Amino acid sequence: MQEKKMQRAESIRFRERKVRELMVDKKRLVEVPYTASLAHTMNVLVANKVLAVPVAAPPGQWIGAGGSMIMESDKQTGAVRKHYIGMVTMLDIVAHIAGDDDGGRLNGGDGTEDLHQRMSVPVSSIIGHCFEGLSLWTLNPNTSVIESMEVLSKGVHRVLVPVESQMENEGQVGVELVESASSYRMLTQMDVLRFMKEHSQDYELERVFSLSLQQLGAINHDVYAITDRTKLIDAIKCLKTSMFNAVPIVTWSDSQDQHLIHGRGRKLIGTFSATDLRGCYVATLKSWLGMSALAFTQEVGTSALYSPNNAATWTRELVTCQADSPLSEVIEKAVSKHVHRVWVVDRDGLLLGLVSLTDVIRVLRHSLASD
Repeated sequence: MQEKKMQRAESIRFRERKVRELMVDKKRLVEVPYTASLAHTMNVLVANKVLAVPVAAPPGQWIGAGGSMIMESDKQTGAVRKHYIGMVTMLDIVAHIAGDDDGGRLNGGDGTEDLHQRMSVPVSSIIGHCFEGLSLWTLNPNTSVIESMEVLSKGVHRVLVPVESQMENEGQVGVELVESASSYRMLTQMDVLRFMKEHSQDYELERVFSLSLQQLGAINHDVYAITDRTKLIDAIKCLKTSMFNAVPIVTWSDSQDQHLIHGRGRKLIGTFSATDLRGCYVATLKSWLGMSALAFTQEVGTSALYSPNNAATWTRELVTCQADSPLSEVIEKAVSKHVHRVWVVDRDGLLLGLVSLTDVIRVLRHSLASD
């Protein structure tokens, strides 16, 4: 009885954990100015090994994404120095590389002719191509970790957390805020899962972590894939059309070459992700656009950017689980392999669906909120 009381006391303490606890070791925000070219922005992503950056502009000249007014101000005087006008992710850049739906801008055979020209446009011109760029989200550092999951369970992958904030409404979470802070840090879905993994011995979390994906309803069975024949440029267009951050690669025996197909029941052989392009400078990417997406993933798998300690012999691992896998296994794989989705396969390696970080946070939040 005493042990149960101690366990419940510990779970209450977890419920009181605040977002600020996750921000202790976070580095200063990586950002780009609104005048930066896409090529420069991609180089910033590569150099800092990040997947997204906020875009900063002079105050008073722009309306922020979603109508937000998120400012950085001088700590001493309070004078506003910059205005964050949106977020640009690798998927935004991928969508721009892909061009129009009819391929009108990448119409040079293998699609390389005007890549340099389109990568020279200012980053401000592509804000809003994808969901995350349409709005900027902030979280007060005093928000509880569980409350923060409400936003992150809706497909928002990252939010800004102010340091020494002067938010006008401290109780709100969202985009309709006027806010000024001397600096910001980025909180991601992965940060939240890593934090929860570190507290997995908590009575309440331990119970949810032990449940299977099937029991929790965490599996998304509506999964689309590209084939082992799909060229890199067509795979990029598939990400753009579908607004997926990643797609599985499956075997395809039909004589008709198709790019985006229903993947359920097909043999999983690889993954193509927008983050794969993070390791490619523009000149490298141009030389690779004509190869298959599968071959491209094998090429980037030998890059020192992906495995700096042993790039020559490292082989890319497919991160998979099964429908009866416990949630703890999926979180462990996602965090340790730093992937944003885990493919669900059967005993023969045939694709059944996927579990994304959004799915994991959604079921965790639902389970914790219903207790």
